[in-house]
Amino acid sequence: MPEEYPLSTPTSDERTFGILSHILAIVPGIGIFGPLVIWLIKKDESSFVEANAKESLNFQLTMLIAYVICWILVFVGGAFFFGVVWVLNLILVIVASVKTSENKIYRYPFNLRLIK
Repeated sequence: MPEEYPLSTPTSDERTFGILSHILAIVPGIGIFGPLVIWLIKKDESSFVEANAKESLNFQLTMLIAYVICWILVFVGGAFFFGVVWVLNLILVIVASVKTSENKIYRYPFNLRLIK
């Protein structure tokens, strides 16, 4: 999985916000809004938090598109794909959170980078 090292070592608060930008995305009821709020609030304060929150936001937008496709496929017997997408989302968010805790900027595989 691709990952990048930030230009400077992030502070403890930056690392915490970076981790939260990934973890909040899988909390029911928060979803895409967690990384969005963190990105909007912290994008001008920390490049580390901005990069992680933007990557998480883009990945959650990609997952949203995948869920819409799964919903369409339900009519042709594709309810199984909801579970596959959910498990994939969960695993990759955990990996991203661990990498962020190691002061790395994780790049999700097959991520549509809609927010530049």
